[in-house]
Amino acid sequence: MGTEEAGQGHAIKKIAQEKEGDAAHQRTGQKFFHVHKFRGLVSKKGTLIWNSLLSRRFLRGRDYTTGGSAVNATNLCLFKLNHYITKNDQFDDRKVLGTLYFELFKLFGMKAIVIIFIVLFVAPAGMGQVKPLRIIMFGAHPDDCDQGGGGTAILLAGSGYQVKFVSVTNGDAGHQSQGGGMLAKRRALEAKEAGKRFGVEYDVLDNHDAELLPTLDVRLQVIRKIREWNADVVMAPRPNDYHPDHRYTGVLIQDAAYLVAVPNVAPETPPLKKNPVFLYFQDRFQKPSPFSPDITIDITDVFAQKIHAMDAHQSQYYEWLPWIGGYSEQVPANVGDRDKWLAQREGREITPAIRQSLEKWYGKDKISKVTQVESFEICEYGSRPTEEDIRRIFPMLKK
Repeated sequence: MGTEEAGQGHAIKKIAQEKEGDAAHQRTGQKFFHVHKFRGLVSKKGTLIWNSLLSRRFLRGRDYTTGGSAVNATNLCLFKLNHYITKNDQFDDRKVLGTLYFELFKLFGMKAIVIIFIVLFVAPAGMGQVKPLRIIMFGAHPDDCDQGGGGTAILLAGSGYQVKFVSVTNGDAGHQSQGGGMLAKRRALEAKEAGKRFGVEYDVLDNHDAELLPTLDVRLQVIRKIREWNADVVMAPRPNDYHPDHRYTGVLIQDAAYLVAVPNVAPETPPLKKNPVFLYFQDRFQKPSPFSPDITIDITDVFAQKIHAMDAHQSQYYEWLPWIGGYSEQVPANVGDRDKWLAQREGREITPAIRQSLEKWYGKDKISKVTQVESFEICEYGSRPTEEDIRRIFPMLKK
């Protein structure tokens, strides 16, 4: 009898365990049902948001697959919710957002507090977020964009923008003892490394250095690059400069400014639906007209990173430019000292006009500690941005 009762007790316990197991499976199934509901909300831009989360070390070191645990479900749900909040240009449906948060609490309890904190940290307030813009910068040579807009590129890429540098020539003439295909290959590798350090894509077109002309063929190359990138903003040198390649790069960008939207020009590449904003890099030349610092960006906090990225162009900053400039003896023999030396050479003067521009965009009380800047002039040939547009393009300028 005792054995029989024990057997019944074991059977009852087994049934209870099976029911609890079924209930656990049902709860897990419910979790993944809700998670799968979020899947339809995912946009391609979500990869950037997720990478941002990982870079902030919030979730580093965990398993991000979709199977096996509530933790995975929580992570995936967070991923989808991030997409949902950030995928729209103007997301202001508070009722839907509140419902999502409520569902998180029902599914995951206190874990939802962590989820919501991370979501709000990555996408503050979750409302009124603007779509990350696409920026393309053109220079005549591999290293020109780095000088003109490298710090701004770091800041914009760090804000989630897509940024590309394009060198219109391959740089195959810029050296005192190397040249041709070997130098072009070396400079392409340097540009690739610089792009990694800046956090941008870096393209080098196969046009010869010191032979650039604003021909139809090169104009079409530029138009295709702008269209393929679906650019919102295009940056380039002004067409006044000591180097003909720099001048003609400016002319090429001006020539493309309207034509990027004309369907019958380069018809194999879809035209842009709007003319981008075109901006010029800062320069020192006064004739026929001096540079106008319409927009000035504080790059003090990323200046060291800019210099480190420029350091990738070894053939230029430590060999060619010192040789042609007559200061080769100043280049530090110790490689470890070169970043500091390059920083001293590449720092820009904050002129009265640039300081006035800083005050306009940041406020007089916020610029006392600014030591490094990049300024841009608005080109008349592209879209004419309002002050509101400029603050949208450069999120660091938001009031």
